[in-house]
Amino acid sequence: MAVGIVPTSEGSADYNGRITWFVVLSSIVAATGGIIFGYDIGISGGVISMAPFLKKFFPEVFTKMTHVAEISNYCVFDSQLLTSFTSSLYIAGLIASFLASPVTRTYGRRPSIIIGGIAFLIGSALGGAASNIYMLLLGRILLGVGVGFANQAVPLYLSEMAPAKYRGSFNIAFQLCVGIGVLFASLLNYGVQKIKGGWGWRISLAMAAAPATFLTIGAFFLPETANSLIQHGNDHQKAKKILQRVRGTTDVQAELDDLIKASDKSKAVKHPFKQIIKRKYRPQLVMSILIPFFQQVTGINVISFYAPILFQTIGLGASASLMSAVVTGVVGTSATFLALLIVDRVGRRAMFSFGGIQMLVSQILIGIIMAVKLGDHGVLSKGYGLLVLVLICIYVAGFSLSWGPLGWLVPSEIFPLEIRSAGQSITVAVGLIFTFIIAQTFLAMLCHLKSGIFFFFGAWVAIMTVFVYFFLPETRNLPIENMESIWRDHWFWKRFVYDEQDYDKGYTT
Repeated sequence: MAVGIVPTSEGSADYNGRITWFVVLSSIVAATGGIIFGYDIGISGGVISMAPFLKKFFPEVFTKMTHVAEISNYCVFDSQLLTSFTSSLYIAGLIASFLASPVTRTYGRRPSIIIGGIAFLIGSALGGAASNIYMLLLGRILLGVGVGFANQAVPLYLSEMAPAKYRGSFNIAFQLCVGIGVLFASLLNYGVQKIKGGWGWRISLAMAAAPATFLTIGAFFLPETANSLIQHGNDHQKAKKILQRVRGTTDVQAELDDLIKASDKSKAVKHPFKQIIKRKYRPQLVMSILIPFFQQVTGINVISFYAPILFQTIGLGASASLMSAVVTGVVGTSATFLALLIVDRVGRRAMFSFGGIQMLVSQILIGIIMAVKLGDHGVLSKGYGLLVLVLICIYVAGFSLSWGPLGWLVPSEIFPLEIRSAGQSITVAVGLIFTFIIAQTFLAMLCHLKSGIFFFFGAWVAIMTVFVYFFLPETRNLPIENMESIWRDHWFWKRFVYDEQDYDKGYTT
């Protein structure tokens, strides 16, 4: 086939087991890291649209809001200090992700989850109690540390705990939790903005402490994955007991043997970051960079971070803007839940393609409406405002069915064990770099590009949809230990895998 293959599951038929309550409960605890991540994404956009918060920490923006008739609709919130409040979380997460990689590789997935939970807990407490801009930003930075550790460890943990044929659904649980976190943040912002005295933003910033406490305490009771036990402790008997417990059967020898074989191969690799740049790992390296990059330039974080501000830009009031953010949160969470149900039946490539087309069409239509009907100082009519909201919901649904969950799932399942921690670090780092860039520049881009910003992101969606169609092979139902076969059989990537193998044998083709 010209564009890739649908691989057969070379080993999954030999693996016994079922979904047990033990693995479900363990995965729920771990996936709470996604709730906190989503909450921190969703809370910032609502908080920075609240007048009391702006008046206390960003008086320049508050002043511009009161003179909105003199300023373009697209430029009211253009402030580098204001965007630093949002983006500081992601630059801190970037740095923390590199620290998290050796911890995850050497000590296991569970310690990284615990560290992430503690950082989330302290950061949310500081944010809720902030009395000045420095305390506020310090809280966001600590939340970023939590993001770096949790996003490094949780997707790996979920992939390794899940049976191969259900791995997609389990891993999408992380993205589902991100969506739940965004939705809960939107609901809370809508509720607390009505509190008299203007201190509702403190509740919004502090409430992340609740799931952070659950994650931190729960992580102490999580079992380490069999992959991790074999990799860093060489404890085959303990790994076998864990496998028996999470699979609900005593017959796990076939899976254990594959894990040991993969671990022996990985232990020969002393410097995984040097290994991952080798030619035979070129497919994984390219995907570890491009998938998180593409995920960010879909423009989704424009909606997640700044939905209330964006809705105010098109003429909705503060309360209506926060409620509109709730609506998009409900749509996103519902679509992610649907993705969880179908990902291991439909496949990754089909979901990427359909979601990409859905996002592209909706972005183009939004851009046209805003260019023709809004302008610098106009206000959309109620009908057009509702139409834009519907189109944004269609866009969010498309993302939540494709690049949202699959942007986490595919990178977590394509790396062989010897480069898995390095590959996941690169994926998290690239994602955080471009999340930071988008968060830091969006309000300025909105001011300068105006409605053209939707065409900008739409062009990237078109590019990534074509890329996936031609260059991403299907990974559905293939055990992680046997993932190398998809690259050997792919029309494009096989030249890298086979050439490297021939080189290692001492001859060339």
